[in-house]
Amino acid sequence: MKALVICSGGFDSVTLACRLAAEGALGALLTFDYGQRHKKEIDSARLCAERLNVPHLVMDIANIGRQLGGSALTDDIAVPHGHYSEDNMKVTVVPNRNAIMLTIAFGVAAARGLDTVAIAVHGGDHFIYPDCRPEFIRLFAEMQARALEGVGEVALFAPYVEADKTAIARDAVRYGVPIADTWSCYEGGETHCGRCGTCVERIEAMALAGVVDPTPYLDTEYWQAAVARVKACSQ
Repeated sequence: MKALVICSGGFDSVTLACRLAAEGALGALLTFDYGQRHKKEIDSARLCAERLNVPHLVMDIANIGRQLGGSALTDDIAVPHGHYSEDNMKVTVVPNRNAIMLTIAFGVAAARGLDTVAIAVHGGDHFIYPDCRPEFIRLFAEMQARALEGVGEVALFAPYVEADKTAIARDAVRYGVPIADTWSCYEGGETHCGRCGTCVERIEAMALAGVVDPTPYLDTEYWQAAVARVKACSQ
C-alpha cells in the first residue's frame, strides 16, 4: 500500500498518517481548505507532513465551501458546546464534505500513482455525519472503482470506521503521535476551547484510553459534565 491520507491536521487523521508511516505505507498527505473557521488545523497537517517527510498537498476549495452554507464550521454561526451525541451538533455538518474531499482525493491518488486513499472517519462520527458511516464508505469505494475503471486501481482505507475514538487514542500512543501538535477545536481560537463537540470527544477518548493528553484547553472540566449529561439522557 502507498496511501494518500486525507489529513485535516486533527488528532484522528494525524494518528492515521503516523500509523501508515510506521508501516511504510504513507505516500502523501492531502489537506483541504474549505473555508473552515478553524484553519489552524492546516498548519498542524503541514507540520505532520514535515515530520513524516512526505509531500503535503493543500487543496483550496474555499469557493465550494462558501456554497455549502448553514454550518457552524463555515458560517457566522455559534459553534455548539457539548457531546457529539447531542442533536445540537448537527449544525456542524458541512453538506457532502467527505464525499467532495474523497472524490478529489481519488483523482489525485490516481494521478500520482498511489494505490490507496486513507481517511480517519470513526464510529463516534456516525450519529451526526452521514458521510462518515460504514455504508457510505462501502458504497463510495464501489463507486470509485467504477469511476476509475481502466484508469487506475485505488482502494479506500478507513480502519477506524467501525471503531471509536478511544481506539485512535491508543494508536496515537503506539505510533508516537505528537498529540499537542494536532488541532481539533472547531472554535478557531489559539487554544483548544475544551467545550465544543470535537474537544469534548478528544478529551473523553484519551481519558478512556488512559492516555496523558498534553493539549492545553481553556476549559479542562466541562467535558465531564457533557459526558454525564448524555449518559443521564440515555438512561
